[in-house]
Amino acid sequence: MNENKFIEDFATIFDDTEASELTMDTQFKNLEEWSSLAALGLLAVMEEEYDAELSSKDIEKSETIQDIYNIIKG
Repeated sequence: MNENKFIEDFATIFDDTEASELTMDTQFKNLEEWSSLAALGLLAVMEEEYDAELSSKDIEKSETIQDIYNIIKG
C-alpha cells in the first residue's frame, strides 16, 4: 500500500480539500469539511479501495491520516 495513493483515496471523501493539501500527519478531524458524512464516506472508501473493515471506533480513536493508514495496513 502506497502512502501517496492512500492520501489520494482519503481526499476523495471531501469536495473542496485536495490530496495535495493533505499529509500523513494531517489531523483529519480538524479539517473544515470533516463531518459524520465524511466519516461514512471514509468507511466506504476504505472498504472499496482496500477491502478493509474500518469501524467507527477506529475513526474515533484516530487523529491523523497516518493512524487510519496503520489500521488499514494492519
